[in-house]
Amino acid sequence: MSKPIQISEAASIGIHALVLISNSGNNFMNVNMIAEKTGSSKNHIAKVMQNLVKADFVSSVRGPAGGFSLAKESKDITLLDIFESIEGKINMKVCPFDKTICPFDKCIMGGIFHKLTDELVEYLKKHTLADMKTHKKKEK
Repeated sequence: MSKPIQISEAASIGIHALVLISNSGNNFMNVNMIAEKTGSSKNHIAKVMQNLVKADFVSSVRGPAGGFSLAKESKDITLLDIFESIEGKINMKVCPFDKTICPFDKCIMGGIFHKLTDELVEYLKKHTLADMKTHKKKEK
């Protein structure tokens, strides 16, 4: 089935991993734990986590008892910060079809992709990791 709007796997992993780490208390979470909770590839998680370490969102400790922990307060990290650290800055003015020249005087899609992008950016900007504590899955 087609998905006209979706977030990359890397951005999804980054956001989910940091929410999991934020919800873990002060415990470290390693790649295996994140993979188990998200169903993502350990190799892909490791690459994404390297980016998040470089962006100073998490710190890492090697070894059997190691893993990742937040390097900043959860209230100081927005979902937009995470997204843009993985995907780069969001460009709101580009054509959704990646056309440099448009044969029309206004977008044939009625600007819907720009509106959706604006709404997504606003949502990501307004929500921090601290806000995501309420999204913790209830244990049975």
